[in-house]
Parts: sequence; structure tokens; C-alpha cells
Amino acid sequence: MTIPASVDAVIVAAGSSTRMAGADKLAARLFGRPLLAWTLDAICSAPSVRRVVLVTAAARVDQLAGESWVRQRDAVVVAGGARRQESVAAGVRATSSPVVLVHDGARPLVTAGLVEAIAEAAERTGAAVPVVPVVETLKRVAGAFVGVTVDRSGLAAAQTPQAARRDLLERAWRGFPPEGDREFTDEAALLEAAGVPVAAVPGDPSNLKVTLTEDLVRAEALLAARGTGRVGGDAGTVRVGHGADEHPFGSELGLALGGLLLEDVPRLRGHSDGDVVLHAVADALLGAAALGDLGRVFPAGDPRTRGIASGEMLHVVAGRLADAGWRPAAVDVTVRAARPRLGGRRLDEMRDAIARLLELPSSAVQVKASSGNLIGFEGAGRGIAATAVATVVRR
Repeated sequence: MTIPASVDAVIVAAGSSTRMAGADKLAARLFGRPLLAWTLDAICSAPSVRRVVLVTAAARVDQLAGESWVRQRDAVVVAGGARRQESVAAGVRATSSPVVLVHDGARPLVTAGLVEAIAEAAERTGAAVPVVPVVETLKRVAGAFVGVTVDRSGLAAAQTPQAARRDLLERAWRGFPPEGDREFTDEAALLEAAGVPVAAVPGDPSNLKVTLTEDLVRAEALLAARGTGRVGGDAGTVRVGHGADEHPFGSELGLALGGLLLEDVPRLRGHSDGDVVLHAVADALLGAAALGDLGRVFPAGDPRTRGIASGEMLHVVAGRLADAGWRPAAVDVTVRAARPRLGGRRLDEMRDAIARLLELPSSAVQVKASSGNLIGFEGAGRGIAATAVATVVRR
């Protein structure tokens, strides 16, 4: 198989889960993570996928776009339509690659190998769909009785991801608009109706689509069998990360430091509330879990996070760790400042505040202070710096 060029992927997640007894199957937890998070990770594991668009119900766009596991993958979230074909069209419009993959959000077990095979086939032939042979005997049922047995030779069940060249999809939509009366169950059916040949690629029997409640049990068992779940394997693994931050004093009063508010001390300048201690802790946790850095999670140019409380930032970081299967175990912080004076009482209050934010016992957190030996900007009293070492373990 040749290596396909970069493709964009659309994950359709705008359904109503009508066969899940009212539960949202895409939010169902598999080893502590939403099912849709597993699907997103699986698609992103394919080397050819450069960008992912998540299509969800209009009312869920903002909530989904704010999820840490979505932001970590830089996925774009757009609103879908009343039917699958309308949602697919909305997702494709948000892409730009010549070849586009479309995948069901309820298929968390897709492999990178299948994604690459479909992308390569679509690039070569124009359109491709993964199929698995029908192995069960098929019966046509009339009411409460079996009508006839259906010959299964030549029959196959279609899976996703399905892929096609963008120009072929657009041509098909000109003949059959997504908002039109004709309804298609998948992209292959649309392309067939438009006279576009669709290549059949061997699918994967384990590429399960979660439809019923009992499918969640099967999906979790398959994840565990692959070693991608949180059962056994690397449980108990320990990692250590280092974080640092520093900010100069500003002109306003109200210093945020270590989860405390010191109202009679000048505030530190920064995009958020400037709490260098919590910033250093958050950066250390992200580093330990190999999840990037605080600047990527909260970009300085993002107006939505201007003035945000650092405690809220640390809460988001802890959520990212949980999504990735990690939890904080211990934190050691050193604050370097000539002012204000940080005695034992304040340091203990910072320790307790950090412990509460991370849901740790106070004995797992240490906060120390240094004057900076009167060197550097913190030693001269122009600002405050902090460093942190964090230990995380597998959940």
C-alpha cells in the first residue's frame, strides 16, 4: 500500500441515540473517557489525517468545543443537520483537503491501518468504503413468520470511515442536495446514485458501531484486549514533570498566589490573574503527562481566557490528565520572591489550596519560599517566579 497524501476527516456525532434508551452513547464512559474521545483519538492516530472536523447538534457545539480532549487534538466543531447527510455536508464544507474521510462517531475501535487503507484507495480510485462479508444466514421476515431465505453470496456490510475525492462528493450533491427529499444512509449510497464507482476495501470485524447499550460492554472489552484501555498494562506507571513561570508586578492591588488572594499586595501582570504558582504547577502536570504546555491550552491571544482565575485553569488541566488516563500524585513548589514576605502560615495555606484544587491530601503537596538571594528581577522585588515538580500516575 502506498502512503496516502494528507486528508481531512469528518466525524459525524450529531445523532440522537434513539436505540440507547435515552442515553447519549457518544458521551458514555469507556475507561473513564467519553466514547467520542476514543473515536477522535483513533482517527487522529492515522498518519495521513491532518485535520478533524467534529459534527454535532447545534446546541452542543460550544460545550463540545470546550472539552479538553477536543482542544488537545485541535479538532474543529461545527453544527450538523437533521439528517446524517446534512451533517456530513456541513462537516465536509469545513475541510479543505482533496480527499475527505467520513467516520461515525460511534465507532471508537477503528484502526489507523483501516483509515490509511481507505484514504489510499480513495486517492487512487476516487471513492472507497470498507466492507465485511455477511456470514450469518439472512432471512426476509413477514410479520411473525420467516418469509424466504436470502442468498448472502456477494453481500457485505458497509463500515466507516468512507472516503471520496471532494470534487466527486460535490458533483453528487449537485444532483442530490443534502437537504433534498432523497435520503442516503451513507456516502457510498450517495455516490452510487450519482454514478460514481466506489471501491470496496476489506473492513475490520472489530470496527464495532455502538448502537445498543450492550455494545458499550463489547467496546470496552475490545479496548482492554488491545491494551488501549485502562486495565492492566501500564497501570501504576509514574511520570515526573517540571514547570516554571514568572510575572512582573503591575499597578493594581490583589495578588493571586498559590490559590490565595492577598488584597493588600500588588497584582502580577499577565493574561490571566497572574498566579505564577498555579501556572507552574499546571505546566509541571502537563509536562509529566506529555500533554504540551499551559500556553497551548490557554493561548495568550484568546480573549475568552483574559483574566481567567488560575484555579479554573488548573481544574481544566486536571481534566486533561484524567481524559488521558493520569492523575496527580504529588507536587513540590518553590516560590522566589523578595516581596511579599511568605511566612509559614501563608505557605501552608497555599499548600492546602493546591491540595484541594488537585483533590490531593495536604501531605502530597509541598510549598517552599526563597528570596532569590536578591538576584534577578524577583530578588529585586520587581516580580515573582515559581518552579514546580509534579508526579503523576496512571489511573
